[in-house]
Amino acid sequence: MAGRCVVTGVPPVLLQTERARAHGETVHTADVVVIGAGQAGLSAAYHLQRRGYRPAPETRPRGFVVLDGEEGPGGAWRHRWDSLRMATVNGIHDLPGMEQDPPDACEPSNTALPRYFSRYEERFDLPVVRPVRVEAVERTDEDPRGLLRVRTDRGTWLTRAVVNATGTWNRPYWPSYPGQETFTGRQLHTADYGSAEEFRGRHVVVVGGGISAVQLLDEISQVTSTTWVTRREPVWRDGPFGPDEGRRAVAMVEERVRAGLPPRSVVSVTGLLWTPALRAAARRGALDRRPVFTRIVPDGVRWADGTVQAADVILWATGFRPQLSHLAPLRLRGPGGGIVMDGTRVADEPRVHLVGYGPSSSTIGANRAGRDAVREIDTLLAQD
Repeated sequence: MAGRCVVTGVPPVLLQTERARAHGETVHTADVVVIGAGQAGLSAAYHLQRRGYRPAPETRPRGFVVLDGEEGPGGAWRHRWDSLRMATVNGIHDLPGMEQDPPDACEPSNTALPRYFSRYEERFDLPVVRPVRVEAVERTDEDPRGLLRVRTDRGTWLTRAVVNATGTWNRPYWPSYPGQETFTGRQLHTADYGSAEEFRGRHVVVVGGGISAVQLLDEISQVTSTTWVTRREPVWRDGPFGPDEGRRAVAMVEERVRAGLPPRSVVSVTGLLWTPALRAAARRGALDRRPVFTRIVPDGVRWADGTVQAADVILWATGFRPQLSHLAPLRLRGPGGGIVMDGTRVADEPRVHLVGYGPSSSTIGANRAGRDAVREIDTLLAQD
């Protein structure tokens, strides 16, 4: 065609890099970008390294990088409350290839686990760059096998595949109830919790039916009065579930994400486990559950019969949602409100894998998801 120049023999990644640099961007390249350095992200990094990928941008091809928004290692564990000790933390599995040292049962999880993650990154010399805030992941063109652009506050990465491992901690879920804005006491989420001592002498309403809710009820009820509120009656278990039950629970969550529905937590399927501490809390009356109030009033909450429970604090132990806002430009969500998944892969976007999402949100599930995502990505990139 007259008037057009056709460039041949130049890899697409180089063309995209030069175009971006021409617009003044700081541009890096990597075959794979992992977003997040928690359990799932480090698992993916480990398996990429095992398959011969090396730190980018120094290495090309088969280069990878891990972009992490935290100031240091540990992922969400850096932000857990001080009283969450290694003796009470729920089901922490080793990262692949390196066991944890025998934990001190009394050490806070927010120091023990970040230390373990730090040693892990150092031992395997993983290319973690932090702190980096990922602002958006975009397609560079309409070619389904083309490049993805990862925009951050420290420049742009052009990549052939993305492993998203951003977890949920930075997106606490706050439900909305009538009168919520009129409450004159304190409202906080689990993500803001420090210690029970700050509530001494004040009545605390704890809202939520998960593990965090009952753990915090146990702590707070030892120093002050509490009321427990849940939307539905919790299901309690006398012992850990076996492998078959665990697989069934994960399969139920996986069925939702395959259908493009928002994922539910595995614990919402398996129920809550009785522990000696929680049995003691039950004897204190801390686990006498009330159904959800109809309205929040300035000095408390109002029940369906019109009576009011006076309260100084409302603690929303209402869980978290996946932090995926940076993926919005890819338009991955479907009519069901979720993302249709095929294993760890986004069904309609094979260059993007979500690990630590839905059925892989447990620590052992995150390990497996990292391995599975890397295996599929390696196969995909080998076809190019």
